[in-house]
Amino acid sequence: MSLQTQPASQFEIESQREQGGVGDAAAAYWERIKGGDLGALPAVLGCVVLAVVFGVLEPDSFLTENNFANLLNQGAAIMVLAMGLVFVLLLGEIDLSAGFTAGTGAAILAVTLTTHGWAWPLAVLAALATGVAIGFTIALLVARLGIPSFVVSLAYFLGLQGGMLLIIGEGGTIPIRNDAILTVMNKNMPVWLGWVFALVVIAAFALATFMAIQRRRRAGLSASALSVWALKVGALAVVVLVVVYLLNQERQRANAPIVIQGVPWVVPLVTALVVGLSFMLMRTAFGRHVYAVGGNAEAARRAGINVANIKTYCFILGSTLAIVAGILLASRDNSVSPTTGGAQTLLYAVGAAVIGGTSLFGGRGKIYDAVTGGLVVAIIANGLPLVTQKSGVQFIINGLVLLLAASVDAVSRRRAAATGR
Repeated sequence: MSLQTQPASQFEIESQREQGGVGDAAAAYWERIKGGDLGALPAVLGCVVLAVVFGVLEPDSFLTENNFANLLNQGAAIMVLAMGLVFVLLLGEIDLSAGFTAGTGAAILAVTLTTHGWAWPLAVLAALATGVAIGFTIALLVARLGIPSFVVSLAYFLGLQGGMLLIIGEGGTIPIRNDAILTVMNKNMPVWLGWVFALVVIAAFALATFMAIQRRRRAGLSASALSVWALKVGALAVVVLVVVYLLNQERQRANAPIVIQGVPWVVPLVTALVVGLSFMLMRTAFGRHVYAVGGNAEAARRAGINVANIKTYCFILGSTLAIVAGILLASRDNSVSPTTGGAQTLLYAVGAAVIGGTSLFGGRGKIYDAVTGGLVVAIIANGLPLVTQKSGVQFIINGLVLLLAASVDAVSRRRAAATGR
């Protein structure tokens, strides 16, 4: 007597396509780590360790709501600049001019606002157009003529520094008095709006990730278990709600006439950039082509990808985001000087991208790497002056952190090659 096989139900089919639960997801993540795919793990661990160290050494000054808000403001411009560099680094290229591109955009913004009296939207558009032009000309030399990006961007590094001096004047400073520009880095959202923003972020993440799981199931592909999805949503909710709670606390000293509380306006701006740029890299053909070119440019060319165009778009995106970072710097400082975007700005941005998990060799990295790495850089820049006033010690520690990040990148890449990942 033969047994008839009963057709599987839709639920059973979907269950087979669904990956294991939390335990299986943790095991798979551990396998990726052993294979060299560390992702943002070093940056997250770095944030935790540094916060603990500085919190123990300077609890009265570092572990305060006011310093937490200052830390976010200090890191915002570096994060945005690093986002632009992620596109360039994914190609295996470098843009040494990004810092002074930011400064040039800030200088054009200041001149058009203060000297010529333009409306702030026109001044911002003029600055952004400058970023597009800078990125396009760099790309022409790199992608079309084949000049190494190191040489081209170094030349722009020097040239843009000179251009800033011509725009602003030797040793000059141009104040920023426009309320709309200054609000971005110096004002906070109302407390109620901060909570609304938190709920929108959590709900949007939950909905987007749930719909992605459903799409994969309908396509017959493996998808994360709902328990894993719920854990991720819960973890994000805890982080977001704690951050908003801390920022909504009164940050002014007792008996002060001014009330300072709320989420800084720059936070939703950075969040919007992370979401939009991440979608561009992870969910579009352009993003897939960027990873393909960074992984193997010749193979990408033979697959029909226009490598020169991809490089052009990435350099334009990098320079345009550098302009956005320059606007944030001008807003934070309430002015623009010949040093805006200079000093360690570029090194901090490159360090943020690499520390976050973007590879210097191309082909690996995500936009949120700039955020996690930027937090590490911001914590160091914020906490070190509280511990020591010696500039020499600060420079040495910053250099060691960047060297450590590059070493982790090299080791993880070698490990990934050895395991065939």
